[in-house]
Amino acid sequence: MTFSHIFTKFSSLISQAVVYFTWRQITPADKIFEIGPATLYLVSTPIGNLRDITLRALDTLRQVELIAAEDTRKSRILLDHFQIKTPLKSYHDFNKERVTAFFIERLNKGDSIAVISDAGTPGISDPAFYLVRKAIAAGISIEAIPGATALVPALVISGLPTDRFAFEGFLPAKKGRKTRLQDLSQDPRTLIFYESPNRIKRTLGDLYEAFGDRDVVVAREITKKFETILRGSLSDMSLQIDKMPLKGEFVVVVSGLTRKLKRFKKTD
Repeated sequence: MTFSHIFTKFSSLISQAVVYFTWRQITPADKIFEIGPATLYLVSTPIGNLRDITLRALDTLRQVELIAAEDTRKSRILLDHFQIKTPLKSYHDFNKERVTAFFIERLNKGDSIAVISDAGTPGISDPAFYLVRKAIAAGISIEAIPGATALVPALVISGLPTDRFAFEGFLPAKKGRKTRLQDLSQDPRTLIFYESPNRIKRTLGDLYEAFGDRDVVVAREITKKFETILRGSLSDMSLQIDKMPLKGEFVVVVSGLTRKLKRFKKTD
């Protein structure tokens, strides 16, 4: 073996060692994440499969003084599974204005609080947004513990363009619904919606009426045992929905307005 070969091999080993020790410093997986005082933590939780919880989420939920939960009964199942004994306090749309003051007071006294939703990332289509705004106004430290969310898996498995997309959450039930759909019908980005079982058929019909016929993917019960992915067009998706039980939460991914659709509308 020549000197150049020995030098090259040695340099490679040194590079690997540097990468290894740098990685250990960045992500010490064997070290417990230690929370800070007087901090509001937005903790993502699984959307169906409990094994999707992150190690940092578990560390946080175990150390905070209090957990604000959208539905304490559902959250208790998660906490009991991981043997987390931290006290829970209900926090939802109907009590957020009254309870937020209590949380801000606890945070100002030095306690740390974790916020979790029924599933996924708090602050996405749930009341955590209100608490975050009040915490910012009060100068309280806020930290997000990332994890599961339904919209990204639905988008990446849809096969629709992912370079530009818009998340619209739940459409208005009544007021402003038609106007919102008319505005979105001109959006070139892939559009993502959340929908409940009792409104999914209505929403698909309204999308077809406002958008015309477009590619659509409907994902139901993502990460759960009965996960279902339906692909088709807005004109026939309602027929596919009729053949399945209307249970669980739905994510609807619709293609944006393309040049081809623009030309079709002009000639229609």
